[in-house]
Amino acid sequence: MKIKKVSKFTIFACAVILLVVSCKSNNVTKKGTSSVTGWKYNDQKGTGFVVKEGLKTKTPMGMVAIEGGSYTIGEKIEFVTQPRDNRQRRITVSSFYMDQYEIRNVDWREYSHWMKVVFGKKAPELVKRAEPNVNTWREQLAYNEPYLQNYFSHPSFNEYPIVGVTWEQAVDYCAWRTDRVNELALVNAGIIEAPNFLAIEKMSYDSIRSNFIFNTQKYLHQNSYKPTPGKKAVKNAGLGTEKVDMSDGIMYSDYRLPTEAEWEYAAYSILPGKEDITLEGKVYPWSGQQTRKTDRKSRGKIQANYVRGRGDMGTSGIANDHATITGPVNSYFPNDFGLYSMAGNVNEWVLDVYRSSSSDDVAEYNSFRGNVYVKKQTTSKDSIGRDVFDIDSLGRVALVVTEDLRNFKDPDPQAKIPIDTTDLSDVLRPEINERSRIYKGGSWKDRVYWLNPSTRRYLDQGMSASDIGFRCAMSMIGDIPQAKKRK
Repeated sequence: MKIKKVSKFTIFACAVILLVVSCKSNNVTKKGTSSVTGWKYNDQKGTGFVVKEGLKTKTPMGMVAIEGGSYTIGEKIEFVTQPRDNRQRRITVSSFYMDQYEIRNVDWREYSHWMKVVFGKKAPELVKRAEPNVNTWREQLAYNEPYLQNYFSHPSFNEYPIVGVTWEQAVDYCAWRTDRVNELALVNAGIIEAPNFLAIEKMSYDSIRSNFIFNTQKYLHQNSYKPTPGKKAVKNAGLGTEKVDMSDGIMYSDYRLPTEAEWEYAAYSILPGKEDITLEGKVYPWSGQQTRKTDRKSRGKIQANYVRGRGDMGTSGIANDHATITGPVNSYFPNDFGLYSMAGNVNEWVLDVYRSSSSDDVAEYNSFRGNVYVKKQTTSKDSIGRDVFDIDSLGRVALVVTEDLRNFKDPDPQAKIPIDTTDLSDVLRPEINERSRIYKGGSWKDRVYWLNPSTRRYLDQGMSASDIGFRCAMSMIGDIPQAKKRK
């Protein structure tokens, strides 16, 4: 028998193939099996260890997925008469979702209508708490009564941004939106039945807040709370009433206000360009240092709703912004992330507490000042010794503060100093304390300086204005979207 000679190259190639196959077989296991012990997941005959696989994240309705990254937060232009409270610093934000548009009047009316239906006859003070302050349109030397009477309620202003809401009201709206979105997701999945609002008439206030109102945390953790099971849950009743958690991919994370770092990152819409080189240093949410479009197709069109000069609040024609006050939230042009009105129209509340030295103090990753840590409030146990959580006035799991870090290592010499009423310049500046919340973006009442995303102002969290609105954000869990290339 003849034996053919085998080259060294052939031997080497076979060894490489065997090594690759060996590595592949060692690292990839069958679905539903542990890759480190070999035991099966979700095996009722075993320990019953549950692992949910194949979960895909989904972008919440009305939001845009934003891939996080590092960028230089802080001033891009210098204005000598303004405080230097936005010094540059390199930071990183994680990926998150952001509303494409500012929250509209019609969105807030949906919220206030729900509050009236649920609490109108049993707790009208809660309905009042959800109403915007239309009196913010009043000025001592201007006639704005038509806006006071119509801006929030008339359908002509449906698509206009909500104003006259406090930071506290905006936070309440985010919590309400979380519960309504998750409630509908469970209804559509057949896990629970849709609420019967006609039944409210015969229910007491305590019964409404404890048993009728769906709250995400109450559903996940409140042992005594059992919403009416849906068709899917009834069908599986033999296995126990079906209940899902966040790992099922049906419910969403909490809606909230964006942090200042997230808001500024989203406004600048920092994307990789040619050869994956990322350029920074934009003055506005759009490229270039002009407030008008410079491309051939849209040349001369204004890119934001703001005040161009004394008394110039907007007139008709391509050379102006077509808006004397706010404009519809989808007006003008989106930035590279697809977000509208990240400059002009209305200023927007963000989550942070204001300090002039924020960029010197906050962490380099997910920068934020304003942490208040809480825990669920319990006062009793159920029949098998589990905690039963208290319910607050809005039907949510009651929370108690365990640690308030709003003033953590506060270096700001202005903080908690009362206003000096003998100094006119001091009177015009709000007091800085743990209730001072940042708003950004510029508005229909502002000059061009405030359109720069790095500029910062603040107001007490319980106050409102006719030029301040907001949009929601949400932390991203799971898959991170691939960033788009800059066009």
